[in-house]
Amino acid sequence: MKVIIPVAGAGTKLRPHTYTQPKALIPLAGKPLLNFIIDPLYEAGVREFIFITGHLGEKIRAYIQEKYPHLHSHFVHQTDREGVGHAVWLAKDIVQNDEVIIVMGDTICECNWQEVIQSPANMLGIKKVDDPRDFGVAEIDDRTHHIVHVEEKPRIPTTNTALVGVYKIVDTVVLFDCLTQLVEQNIRSYDEIQLTDGIACMIQKGITFLPFPISVWFDCGRKDKLLESNATLLKKQQQIPISPGAVKNSIIVQPVSIAEGCQISDSIIGPNVTIGEHTVIQRCIIQQSIIGAYSKLNEVVLSDSLIGSDARLRGFSQHLNIGDNTEIDFE
Repeated sequence: MKVIIPVAGAGTKLRPHTYTQPKALIPLAGKPLLNFIIDPLYEAGVREFIFITGHLGEKIRAYIQEKYPHLHSHFVHQTDREGVGHAVWLAKDIVQNDEVIIVMGDTICECNWQEVIQSPANMLGIKKVDDPRDFGVAEIDDRTHHIVHVEEKPRIPTTNTALVGVYKIVDTVVLFDCLTQLVEQNIRSYDEIQLTDGIACMIQKGITFLPFPISVWFDCGRKDKLLESNATLLKKQQQIPISPGAVKNSIIVQPVSIAEGCQISDSIIGPNVTIGEHTVIQRCIIQQSIIGAYSKLNEVVLSDSLIGSDARLRGFSQHLNIGDNTEIDFE
């Protein structure tokens, strides 16, 4: 069993952060997004991972080699962003005939990985959504419970069952035959080689797919979803201890994650705040936000904010002597 994780995307919806930081390494609840994908699969027994890199791929490689030296890791570079189907196709020589699990690099989900790994079937992770037009969708036969049709971002959806970006493929020879056909004939949807179209090709060839429900799904491709995921993950995990001496004359409203080496003084932090290592915060009020490492914030009020690493942010202070019956508006 091998795992393919495409992390070649430029993360355009999270710019300007993704100009200098791969989307998969943006911190959530105290650790990079990528950890939430690797860790449960490793705990389920998978040891071999294939990372399809592109934009800032050297940072992905350096991080994996430093933090996960025990993995059997492969790195495949996608020179041009031709789509997820093309990214997966690039791994064909490494996969060969082995079974694979494919997980998108901006997707965190909770499911029974042991059950998925041990299943002899091809499987697609699914979840009901309010608006399926931004996702691949799956139609399921009520009688056989097989997936009979998939389509990428349909303009007029016939179902609200979304593909969440998690795939278990047993028939990998057929998968790569289909992807090769798409690549060689330049068959595209939304100007990209789509993995969904490769799956549709497999279904047309008679390959059976079963759905497996995803209980919790975090799609972290946009700022609002990233902050929402951060808050949910902080609430789910045990309270993270704060290093002695890191907080002075401040109020911490849990849940928060404050990394090593931080200095926080005269501030109110939380709830739902993640702060990267060696960040200095003075006289601030921060809630519902993610702050990168090695940043310095002074006299600011932040909510629903995403601040990158090594950032500098300074507000303004007022020294007032206000008498009775006075109204001041700083807007």
